[in-house]
This record gives sequence, structure tokens and C-alpha cells, in this order.
Amino acid sequence: MKIDVSNQALEWFKDEMGVSDQSQVRFFVRYGGCSSVQSNFSLGVDVTIPKDPVAETTRDNILFFVEQTDEWFFDSHDLEVKFDESTDELAFTFPEPA
Repeated sequence: MKIDVSNQALEWFKDEMGVSDQSQVRFFVRYGGCSSVQSNFSLGVDVTIPKDPVAETTRDNILFFVEQTDEWFFDSHDLEVKFDESTDELAFTFPEPA
């Protein structure tokens, strides 16, 4: 599983969540909402220390990760995190691995 965080999404994390150098951002499963990979579940974000990450990427010395306990949600898909200007929010897409 690969995580990709766009430049605009990175700026959103800095501006809206106050993350900075050495911050650690977790993508976690939450009940409710919808996604293209799991019905009735969606992703949340939190600034926290990783325990058992299954996937991670670093941008501007900020670690973005998914814990092993949430791996099932992705159903072997990658995670792309972008910023949607029309909604002024993050947008998650789940492409098939290349």
C-alpha cells in the first residue's frame, strides 16, 4: 500500500491542523460516511504517534501513516490525499496499485 499526499493537501494539513516539522499524521477508519472501497466507513485524520504502521510516507519532515489495524479498509488499494478546492476539504481516492 502506498500513500501519496499532494502539495495542496500538505498545505491544508499545515494550515488547518497546525502540523509542522516532525509531526505525525494518522489516517484511520471511522464508522459512517462512505468511500469507494468500503460501505458505511470513511477516513479520519489525527495527529498522533504511530504504534504499528503498515504504510507511511514523509513530506516536509511530516510523517503520514496508516496503522496495521486499519489496513483492511483499503482492500489492497493505495491512498491518494488531495485538496478539493470546490469543497475546501481533503479528498481521498483509492487507486489500484500499479
